[in-house]
Amino acid sequence: MGFLNNSGDIILDMVLTDAGRLAMARGNSTFKIVKFALGDSEVDYGLYNTNHPSGSSYADLAIMSQPVLEAFTNNMSSMQSKLITIPRLNLLYLPVIKINEYFTKLSTVIASGSFVVAVDSTSENNLTSVTDTGIMLGENPGPGTAHVRLDQGLDTSEISYKVALDPDLEETQFIVEMDNRLGKIIDKSGNLAAVSYLDDDSVASYFFSRGNDNNFVTKNTENGTSSSQVIAGPRGATFEFKILASLDLNTSTYLFTTLGNVIEDIADEDYYYIDSIVKVSGGTTGYSVSVPVRYMKWKQSHV
Repeated sequence: MGFLNNSGDIILDMVLTDAGRLAMARGNSTFKIVKFALGDSEVDYGLYNTNHPSGSSYADLAIMSQPVLEAFTNNMSSMQSKLITIPRLNLLYLPVIKINEYFTKLSTVIASGSFVVAVDSTSENNLTSVTDTGIMLGENPGPGTAHVRLDQGLDTSEISYKVALDPDLEETQFIVEMDNRLGKIIDKSGNLAAVSYLDDDSVASYFFSRGNDNNFVTKNTENGTSSSQVIAGPRGATFEFKILASLDLNTSTYLFTTLGNVIEDIADEDYYYIDSIVKVSGGTTGYSVSVPVRYMKWKQSHV
């Protein structure tokens, strides 16, 4: 949904989500809009200029002049930042979610800036012989192999990390969205998570909550200044997961040649690859982070 300013009139541009269209298509009078969310993903608040030459009244001029996006239905792209209402007036900082690649070498991205999923056994063996960090085993996942770790909390040194995070700022559930054609979410032991919803764009949604999914969501009990922590202030939840490569990527090159490209000469080996993201959002604050993922499949050897 978008508010568009057109010649002085405020226009409400609204589209239904995939779930909404499905409910409407049933035609059984069950379609009712009972909730909605607001977002400001297109707004760059960094443009606020307290030193504007025309005075403080113009500090937000650049922000107010930004174009507003029209509504679109791709749920992997829309609503990156949801607006929330917190009744308390004493908040100086809001919680964030950050990728933690310092907790262990098994949660580290590789030099390309992405987590790599080796989609078959040959790719697993070849890539892990080059580096032992950031390579998720897409065919043979198991304990003690690379994974993604996300930490949540107040990322500020103004409030001590020893202070407990207020309950209404702590994430207890996470929503994960990813391209179901490429992979599936699994826990650190290799157990497959259940898909909560699969839309017509092959985007799979997963819902995880602390208490029900303790193999994914836990409380961050680390209260030190360890270099393995990325949240400087009070710490909340931790979310960890791996990715199992899809059968299509594991057994064929069709999606690689359709959606991807080829990297040549990594230790005398060529690989197909597809770059994608896994979007993780907090169920309480709506804060989201995009985890860069590169799926790789061995193509040929030069030796």
